[in-house]
Amino acid sequence: MHTKSHVLISCFKRLTPRLFPGARCSYFCRKQSSLAMYQAVERGSPNTTDYRIYFRNSSGPISPLHDIPIYADASKKIYNMVVEIPRWTNAKMEINLKEVLNPIKQDVKKGKLRFVANCFPHHGYIWNYGAIPQTWENPEVLDESTGCKGDNDPIDILEIGYRVAKRGEVLQVKVLGSVALIDEGETDWKIIAIDVNDPIADELKDIADVEKHFPGLLKATIEWFKIYKIPDGKPENQFAFNGEAKNREFAHHVIEDVHKYWAGLIKKETEAGGISCANVTNAESPFKIEQKDAEDVIAKSPQLGSPEPIESVVDKWHFISVERMKFKL
Repeated sequence: MHTKSHVLISCFKRLTPRLFPGARCSYFCRKQSSLAMYQAVERGSPNTTDYRIYFRNSSGPISPLHDIPIYADASKKIYNMVVEIPRWTNAKMEINLKEVLNPIKQDVKKGKLRFVANCFPHHGYIWNYGAIPQTWENPEVLDESTGCKGDNDPIDILEIGYRVAKRGEVLQVKVLGSVALIDEGETDWKIIAIDVNDPIADELKDIADVEKHFPGLLKATIEWFKIYKIPDGKPENQFAFNGEAKNREFAHHVIEDVHKYWAGLIKKETEAGGISCANVTNAESPFKIEQKDAEDVIAKSPQLGSPEPIESVVDKWHFISVERMKFKL
């Protein structure tokens, strides 16, 4: 690190208590460390089917699903979160399970890029939305709590802090609780968390603190997931436990389970079913590839181009009667 950087960080340490009362003095150092650890690499043209976000660390390309550790700090149960969708945006971006290195791409339905509808009063996604790496909701295993099988994806996580994150960013988050969406008969856990660098992160210890500091957010979260597919002609989604949010301890247990399922997947103890398990860091995995091969994957992808325009219909409001579950056009 250059001398100037050391001086700036030192100044930030001294100024932090004055500028941000109650914030931790290590905020800027940890933020810089997190940003330096992982780099998002955009390829293709945004708003097209060719657009991808690959990931690199200091050694080269990695898979965000398999090579970013589940824990940022295991002793404190601080998790890594891969941001797929920043708050207030509509593009349905997700880690691609089938492609080598599992880049983030936009979901496609019936040949068209997928955008979630704006269900009044919600605009796009109402949290920073992403996934916890090294997790997998096994579609062949009945969840002991819900009685439904997993949805064949890494576990979803909703970050509720004040800052709008960037697509492809890797956050360090503290888990607060969970809700269990039943999406077309499959268990689709939603973990509720907050960025450890958020100014009030220390004040949130468990799920009850969410209502205290973010009144109405849990209710809005349940409503959002119930109705967001209705404009596409699909029925209201359902929740296990009548939509009750489970506490932090329960959420940790769920994450531990889906991490074990991922471990079986990466070691080829479980059938992958089309999921690309190529990785560069898991020594015991038969799917481990050389760094050069990982570099070739990115090199062969399209160069970053200019964004294509988005259809104006993406901004349309949909007014949905929650009681009758009908929507007006």
